[in-house]
Amino acid sequence: MQPLNFPRYTFRFKNSQNTALIFDMVRKKFVVLTPEEWVRQHVLKFLVQEKKYPLSHINVEKQLVYNGLKKRYDVVVFNPDGSIHLLVECKAPHVSIAQKTFDQIAQYNFNLNATYLLLTNGLEHYTCQMLFKEEKYKFLKEIPEFSR
Repeated sequence: MQPLNFPRYTFRFKNSQNTALIFDMVRKKFVVLTPEEWVRQHVLKFLVQEKKYPLSHINVEKQLVYNGLKKRYDVVVFNPDGSIHLLVECKAPHVSIAQKTFDQIAQYNFNLNATYLLLTNGLEHYTCQMLFKEEKYKFLKEIPEFSR
């Protein structure tokens, strides 16, 4: 897999029926190693190891319903009160982050109301803080630390 714009991390891998798998520490199981999964696993390590997000507050690839359609978010980090602190949308490294990607995460956030949004393809990262009263978002230089 290609190097990403994250610190270097150690991962657990295995092969099953000629398919490469990577261990997901949130789901506590091996999952198929796709380019998007490679990015997602780096995001998870970054959030836990660098930003000190508690693993117990992180949820990966769960379904949500938007306008009657079933969708899946990549990563959500919950606050202790159950509200959503961070919504993450991961793309494969070859997928550029464009307006369509921002629209996708914004649609998900209509239901989720996350305070922060992170869009990444592993090479480029965009972090926004939602300003709900003003109905807009503000770009940030980095992902905020987790506050308890």
